[in-house]
Amino acid sequence: MAQTHTVGGYGQTADATKETQDLCHQVKTQVEKKTGANYVEYKAVKYRSQVVAGTNFLIKVHVGGANYIHVTVFRGLPCNGGKVSLTKVKDHQTKISPLEPIH
Repeated sequence: MAQTHTVGGYGQTADATKETQDLCHQVKTQVEKKTGANYVEYKAVKYRSQVVAGTNFLIKVHVGGANYIHVTVFRGLPCNGGKVSLTKVKDHQTKISPLEPIH
């Protein structure tokens, strides 16, 4: 399903894809360092994206039981190397926590 975007804003929330799970795995070590936790379960469930000079992905990750975290991951443009980096993490989220930009 194609996402619709507000200019400069994040698109609608959608089910996570293989791509968003791959992005999560690429930053898992950084996420664990920021939250001080080691995650056995670490599954992307929902995401939103924002096109900038690359793409920001705001991803809801299930980390076991009733626990979720939200992560913002930036993927640069392929012409700039396509580097993937963790931007922000918000822990202590739930299944129903809205997926909103992390400030």
